[in-house]
Amino acid sequence: MNKKTICNFAVAALCVTSLTFSVAAFTEAKAAKAPNAPAAVAGQPVDLTYAADKALPCVVHIKYLQNSKVQEVEMQSDPFGDFFDPFGMFGQRGQGQNQRRKVQTPKKEGAGSGVIISEDGYIVTNNHVVEGADELTITLNDNREYSARIIGTDKNTDLALIKVNAKNLPAITIASSDDIKVGEWVLAIGHPFNLRATVTAGIVSAKARRLYANSVESFIQTDAAINAGNSGGALVNVKGELVGINAMLYSQTGNFTGYGFAIPTTIMNKVVADLKEYGQVQRGLLGISGKDVRDYLDEQKAQQKEVDLGTNEGVYVISVAEGLAAEEAGIEDGDVITNIDGQKVTKMAELQEILATKRPGDKVKVTLLHKKKSKTVEVTLKNEQGNTKIVKDADLDVLGAQIREINDAEKADLDIKYGLKITKINSGKFKERGIPVGFIIQTVNETPVKELSDLSDAVKAANKSKDPVLYIKGIYPSGKKEYFTVPLGE
Repeated sequence: MNKKTICNFAVAALCVTSLTFSVAAFTEAKAAKAPNAPAAVAGQPVDLTYAADKALPCVVHIKYLQNSKVQEVEMQSDPFGDFFDPFGMFGQRGQGQNQRRKVQTPKKEGAGSGVIISEDGYIVTNNHVVEGADELTITLNDNREYSARIIGTDKNTDLALIKVNAKNLPAITIASSDDIKVGEWVLAIGHPFNLRATVTAGIVSAKARRLYANSVESFIQTDAAINAGNSGGALVNVKGELVGINAMLYSQTGNFTGYGFAIPTTIMNKVVADLKEYGQVQRGLLGISGKDVRDYLDEQKAQQKEVDLGTNEGVYVISVAEGLAAEEAGIEDGDVITNIDGQKVTKMAELQEILATKRPGDKVKVTLLHKKKSKTVEVTLKNEQGNTKIVKDADLDVLGAQIREINDAEKADLDIKYGLKITKINSGKFKERGIPVGFIIQTVNETPVKELSDLSDAVKAANKSKDPVLYIKGIYPSGKKEYFTVPLGE
């Protein structure tokens, strides 16, 4: 699949030079809790056959297909565009004028892994495994095949929820990733290199790692071998219960040579529950930017500055966003967050993991050091727009119009290269703002709209933003240019 391998990884700073492949997620399972696996005798190797037997049927192979498409692209102008062409062999050319050409994109194929989380066909995988797919084919461990549809995706955690039309599937049992300990044995299960049903073993090397690959992350680090194609595969404990999803690999070759990283189930439970209920993830935002206290102190020390924050652990608040929860609760730049709802916070990844389980409107108690003095404040988390409402995807229906791409004749008449023409107005946002039939939309929020999917993406993005407004620029059939402001809120 689209791999995200991490190259030239600086351990001290946890910086990523390049990513090769990412992996996937899950949510609540309806399967009954599995009986406890036989306990290992202290000092003796643990038997992992029980875990493999329980989990293998729950991990699927995903085949990705994106069909070849015709796309219009802008070609850079030819610096020799004005050279003498007496026979007109090269068509009309003009220096400084870019040309638009239609190109055929190649068919794309790839593969990854997924985890069955319910008997009725819900499967979790990575966003990058399914993004842009025209077809998804799922193959179970017993070689049954199904077509899958996408229920929802979340780029911030690189998770996606898909579904097949089937019943009585083998669903994995879910354990809390909070319960696993460093040094505990785990199995990584997936389909690397298109090799079906592959199991590798290792231990949990660390928890709450941050790699700066996704905007929300708190990885479980393991030395179980993870390779390309493991995307979406399961990390399970010795009972065969899911504790994480294989997510990143640290390698300087593109293949496993050191550590793998998995998304904990604490994050994935919330993501999948939201995708099922709302179609997108509801994030309760604290509204700060921050970094690990240890990293901040090291930076200051490198500049020959001695700083005493009153602690060597926690999250140093770099800045507070205007109009969001932290500002309202009185949290300030330079404060150090040490505890959320009774859970100790020693670094940014731990803070992100806790907040990833919250929704807008949830209240949390934040303990912090303000000028080295401890205090606790209650914070009501907000969404991206600075309120506590549930944010839902907006589609083109909210505009209340029928729209199509302009044809070649309309392009020639108006001397334009792209646009979307309004052919009918019903009740909706366009009617409220007085946008008429015949108007041709060319840009929305400064982004060109050449296909209906461009407009749909713009509407969804604006609806999730702090300022849910469409700034539409376009042209009338008469050639007169105009712009409209279309608020998407109530």
